[in-house]
Amino acid sequence: MTDARLRHGRLSLALSFFVQGVTFALLVTRIPAIQDRYGISDALLPAFLAAVPVLAGVGSVVTEKLVARVRPGVVLRWAQPVVLLALLGAGAGGEVWQLGIALAAFGLSVGALDASMNMLGVSLQRAYGRSIMLGFHAAYSLGGIAGASLAWAGAHWDLSLLVSYLPVVAVLLPAALIGSRWYADANRTDTVQSTVAASRPVAFRLLLPLCLVMAFAYIGDSTVSNWSAKYLQDVLGSSEELATVPYNAYMVTTLIGRAVGDLGVRRFGPVTVVRCGSLLAGAGFAVVALASGAWMGILGFTMLGLGLCVIVPQTFAAAGRLFPAASDTAVARLNIFNYVGFLIGSPLVGALGGVWSYRGAMLVPMVMVLVTLVYARSFGTEQDRYGGGHERPRTVDVG
Repeated sequence: MTDARLRHGRLSLALSFFVQGVTFALLVTRIPAIQDRYGISDALLPAFLAAVPVLAGVGSVVTEKLVARVRPGVVLRWAQPVVLLALLGAGAGGEVWQLGIALAAFGLSVGALDASMNMLGVSLQRAYGRSIMLGFHAAYSLGGIAGASLAWAGAHWDLSLLVSYLPVVAVLLPAALIGSRWYADANRTDTVQSTVAASRPVAFRLLLPLCLVMAFAYIGDSTVSNWSAKYLQDVLGSSEELATVPYNAYMVTTLIGRAVGDLGVRRFGPVTVVRCGSLLAGAGFAVVALASGAWMGILGFTMLGLGLCVIVPQTFAAAGRLFPAASDTAVARLNIFNYVGFLIGSPLVGALGGVWSYRGAMLVPMVMVLVTLVYARSFGTEQDRYGGGHERPRTVDVG
């Protein structure tokens, strides 16, 4: 595979991560508007929201089977337009059953999309011979910020969901389709090789530590996204306006951490970076739990963004290193625990906050994130380091 092909593949995959960040943010930040549009009760809403990650897990499982026959780039090329159209469908319908169909399509296709995107990211990182995985997830974070900003504008000007979503889909869908022409899968040179690699066994006992880390990281992430505003307002006594700051700070620091994180992995290795991220995230939860005021709470959530941001991308990368002959299978199975963490995180903190206290509830994801320290060696060995004095030999030299 030529250097130019790899560079184009890297840029096109970064675009896909960005598009997905925009799309997901537009959905989750307009949930109140979706609830109002379809007249969904507070009691029924959690069932709709839980269905999306459950079906996404199914989509990830199906993708594992699909990539035994077709390249991950083919799956991604067609999954991303379905995700965008499902978002548009959620904004265009008027009946609850129509929303159900749209969210079902969104969940199934987003599972396929997440799995195939990270499969391609892992394979490109192997071809580069140095850490680039965090950069792809930085593009996702940037898309999330853009999507949240667009959602804010739609809510501010009281635009309907369809009017908010249609221009975004009209721009991003053709861009994603055009960009998909340059997807590059460095794992495979032909379909036969793809089938052989995908059929190699992945020992779950070896993958399990990474699965737990993935779930714990998303429990931490969902805690911030679902409870930071309520925590600041109800526990720390902030204003409603100030309560919106923690998640914005979290998103910005996540972007910054991922944008520079590859440099840290190249210099110090993935094990050190994951350990430092886990310690910083654990300290962030501790600061939140012990905060005496709103600004101290905001500092804690900011620390969380810088700490948690490195864990998920490095977990996918570690799966690729652990099973180099079957990285697609490993990534698809690992991706399921993304949704497990998302499903568990918010209800767990809510239940603990109700029966105990929200300060105490913040200590539970803190402990889970710190468990990553126990499994840090699963992220690689000294020989797996990229860059600086630790760079391993690589076949190609690309920018």
